[in-house]
Amino acid sequence: MLYQKYALTQSLALKMLAAVTNKADELGIRINAAVVDDGGNLKAFIRMDEAALLSSNIAQNKAYTAAAFGKSTEDWYPMIKEEPALLTGIVHTDRLVVFGGGVPLIYNGKIVGGVGVSGGSAEEDVQCATAGLAVFEEYVKTLA
Repeated sequence: MLYQKYALTQSLALKMLAAVTNKADELGIRINAAVVDDGGNLKAFIRMDEAALLSSNIAQNKAYTAAAFGKSTEDWYPMIKEEPALLTGIVHTDRLVVFGGGVPLIYNGKIVGGVGVSGGSAEEDVQCATAGLAVFEEYVKTLA
């Protein structure tokens, strides 16, 4: 049996990254940003000039986490902090990030990808990722 699914386009991913980096400029920070598809595969990535190299993988992992679970990365810690087994165990899961900066992209109840940002504070990363999400949400309104 087969089914149809939605796929994030390169064009939309690049527009999202432009919004993310514009927000980072507005905040005066240098970030890395990634957009992944529904399988967590890298669709688009940017490392702003002078952004920390270590943040490159963190941004990609935030996007992956958001796409893999359909949940913002900032929602993870509050969800597991009172669960000792989860708190000490699940954080060792490859590519899982439990602090802000990753948001899922959802259309018609289906996960189509994720955006991840790293380089500022967790709050700044969330603001930047949300700027990318806003571009996605504006686009999907045109599909209705």
